[in-house]
Amino acid sequence: MSATARPCDKRLISTRVPYRMTRMGIIMEPEVGNPREEEGVLNPACGRDSEGNVILFPRLVARGDWSTIGTARLIVTDGIPVGVQRTGLALEPERGWEHGEHHGGVEDPRISWIESLGVHVMTYVAFGPTGPRPALAVSSDLRTWRRLGPILFDYVDELDSDLNLFPNKDAVFFPGVVPGPHGQPSYALLHRPMWEMSFVRGDPTPPIPAGLPDDRAGIWISYIPADAAQADVRALTRPGAHRWLAGPEFSWEELKIGAGPAPIRIEEGWLLIHHGVTGKIEGDSFQPQQAVRYCAGAMILDAEDPSKVVARTSSPLLAPETSNETDGTVANVVFPTAVENIGGQDFVFYGMADSRIGVARLDRLP
Repeated sequence: MSATARPCDKRLISTRVPYRMTRMGIIMEPEVGNPREEEGVLNPACGRDSEGNVILFPRLVARGDWSTIGTARLIVTDGIPVGVQRTGLALEPERGWEHGEHHGGVEDPRISWIESLGVHVMTYVAFGPTGPRPALAVSSDLRTWRRLGPILFDYVDELDSDLNLFPNKDAVFFPGVVPGPHGQPSYALLHRPMWEMSFVRGDPTPPIPAGLPDDRAGIWISYIPADAAQADVRALTRPGAHRWLAGPEFSWEELKIGAGPAPIRIEEGWLLIHHGVTGKIEGDSFQPQQAVRYCAGAMILDAEDPSKVVARTSSPLLAPETSNETDGTVANVVFPTAVENIGGQDFVFYGMADSRIGVARLDRLP
């Protein structure tokens, strides 16, 4: 399996993804009088602690678009998530690479429990002086987090480009070992490089990777040999063997796509919930936009080769329709970032208009 990007053979992709999402309500809104939440609570990660509690890790946005990652215990009534109890902070922007000049902080976490490593792995966006970059932190108990640092992508000569040149978001790990290049046991990371260099120079033609089938922002997959990460968990910050996995394909995602929660193992392979964006980016793409629309869809990745898409939704599973999704800091946004099984039922947690957090039930169809 080559490390280079390659076109997707659409003839092999089904639009049959047997799932639906049903709104269940709002579970978290900004707390009145809390300066950390003045501009919104959104885009949470989640995990389950040793006592069986589901813990959410929402992005908290203070005035000036300054973000921290909070903690909150999920409140469940009759098997349905209905609210949260705030419990503190998981990460604050403490390092130089987490501080931007006009916008900064730690944003949009995802968490994967990787049992074979014995740790919860949090990927998050460190919005620092050169823009958004993915970073990692690990925890054995969801209470104390140890930063492993920014992710640095290995150079792959066939790409004729260095992925570290570009901003990157929506990073998330598969929850276990998967077949990597040439079938070797690996940990795999999904991420979304963005081909612009506005933070370092105003170059309208950045050096995008060779063979890229689509220059719109899409989902990539990179790998870390399992034995290396099991010997030293810090190896997770040095992924290699990068491959383009999927780009925009349908009308509801024509601008860009990105990964959502950690992939879920299902009988057909791996279920990946993702977001798709339509509309127009106005001005600085890293500032809140008002002419875009974010929807949630899904794709299925092959179990034996997770860089291969075998099915994806031609229509959204969830689109902004309610007033809490169409009106907020960024209008018309549903942004899924976490999924948890509660009492045998899967629930997806998502950002609503960059202002609140909602929950939707994820059901498998016959």
